[in-house]
Amino acid sequence: MLKLTEIDTYYGRAQTLHGVSLEVNEGEIVTVLGANGAGKSTALLTISGIVRAKRGSIMFEGKAIEREKAGRIVRMGISHCPEGRELFPEMTVQDNLKLGAFVRNDTEGIGKDLDHVYTYFPKLLERKKQMAGSLSGGEQQMLAIARALMSRPKLLLLDEPSLGLSPLLVEEMYTIIEEINRDGTAILLVEQNVGSALEVASRGYVFETGRVVFSGTREELQGNEAVKRAYLGG
Repeated sequence: MLKLTEIDTYYGRAQTLHGVSLEVNEGEIVTVLGANGAGKSTALLTISGIVRAKRGSIMFEGKAIEREKAGRIVRMGISHCPEGRELFPEMTVQDNLKLGAFVRNDTEGIGKDLDHVYTYFPKLLERKKQMAGSLSGGEQQMLAIARALMSRPKLLLLDEPSLGLSPLLVEEMYTIIEEINRDGTAILLVEQNVGSALEVASRGYVFETGRVVFSGTREELQGNEAVKRAYLGG
């Protein structure tokens, strides 16, 4: 479904991604692991067209997207739930969700998808008229994911969904992520909570200083001594 080949990305003169290659197949959850500053978020921003790759190719369902604008990439079927949530705090929960469907004009379908995302996150239904900025941290993360789903993506880019959440909420969040995937959405997941990420992902990539230093199946990542020492406390 998604294939990055030898991607180089810069912020000004500073190179942040160095020859990054990775793949996501249809129906998969793939995780990207690494410390702060390793380039994980930059990889997602590059895929979604917010940051431009200087070199390399990004193919989505067989089409090159590395020069497409972000709005076009959303229309093609990639939705990005960013680190930090980036909600509109002075708008209601429901209006934030409707903004997630800004690329669509099928009013009936949007209504059905609103109902559907509320089944994933019933707490949001209870608070649909509440201002997004007044929600708890966990509820705001739920809203950010739900908003990303409103464009009806084939591939969901999730950046640090467990950031700042209690262990109980992290467990709840990952149960919902698995449910979203079972319903047919492929997921590329950036996480520092390695234990949770490897419980749901089938494969993963480890980033260090903007490079892929290891990739493999969940079992290979869990069994790799360097990965265990760095991220799993092994």
